[in-house]
Amino acid sequence: MLRGWHWLLASASLNTFIGLALTLAGTGHGDGLQALGVNLLYSQCIGLAIWGLIDLGRLWLTPDEPQQWPRLVGIVPVGVVLGYLAGTLVADSLLGGSDGAGLSMLQAGQSTGLLLMSLAIGAGCAYYFMSQSRLAHAREEAARASAQAEAAQRQAAESQLKLLQTQLEPHMLFNTLANLRVLVSLDPARAQTMLDHLIAYLRATLGASRATLHPLQHEFDRLADYLALMAVRMGPRLSYQLDLPAELVTVPVPPLLLQPLVENSIRHGLEPKLDGGHITVQALRQGTQLVLTVADTGLGCPTTPAPPATPGAGGFGLAQVRERLHTCYGDQAAIEIIAIPSGGTRVSISFPLKN
Repeated sequence: MLRGWHWLLASASLNTFIGLALTLAGTGHGDGLQALGVNLLYSQCIGLAIWGLIDLGRLWLTPDEPQQWPRLVGIVPVGVVLGYLAGTLVADSLLGGSDGAGLSMLQAGQSTGLLLMSLAIGAGCAYYFMSQSRLAHAREEAARASAQAEAAQRQAAESQLKLLQTQLEPHMLFNTLANLRVLVSLDPARAQTMLDHLIAYLRATLGASRATLHPLQHEFDRLADYLALMAVRMGPRLSYQLDLPAELVTVPVPPLLLQPLVENSIRHGLEPKLDGGHITVQALRQGTQLVLTVADTGLGCPTTPAPPATPGAGGFGLAQVRERLHTCYGDQAAIEIIAIPSGGTRVSISFPLKN
């Protein structure tokens, strides 16, 4: 419908131009304004009749325009000839027909030239608007293909994230069960408490849907559950602090993103240390980036900053974190491991904020 209005406005403008040109060329009856009026009337009647017949023929005979556009080769000349005759008759009837002005476009020997001009103009306009239509159709197809490709990429990324998550959850569970096994023989009462925490933790985590992203608040809640489990086992040797600003609680992040880092801090930093230590998990915003940090006061490690998305380095958990960051954020994500001079390790990951 919108394109039809474009055709109508373009046709009316072109008809006006043709009427002015005919008047300047001295064609038509009368002088001055009378000749201009007659020429404008004939031009509008003929032009609009041609436009209407071509457009009706297009709608009727080319319902699938991108595939059936060659039919315009027949529609245009037929529409021009019939429109020329119909427009002339309408203009004749409007002028009265009895004073000789009627049928002047046919009687004055100008019909052949005007008909050929109408045919050329009609064909040119039809070609132009058809080209615009095909171009718009091509753009729509390209946009549709791009959207389908993006959807396929998104589905592939989500499948990859879910696969990584299903690999990581058993890894975490096996580590926890191994810790529980050790504690059973050393302190059955604490083992019972730890088992109760584990049941509650599994009910909360495994009962949730396997989304590829969840709010950062949920990530910190799961960390609190996990650290509560570890606190039962380590007792006063483990203390921790979770720092999540209120403005970041709804920021979406991949599930189980921080837990492997906390596991590494406990396993490699705090457990081997006689008096244990402290873990701090912090989230902060730096411009358009979200920065998540896990720092401990453990034994530390001689590790330099690691490049982003380097699979295989730093153990299974850390490799999974790198892969998932790369899958979600590509080169926009970074992970950095720093040995703190005073003792301990700090791991920072950063990636663009998504609201």
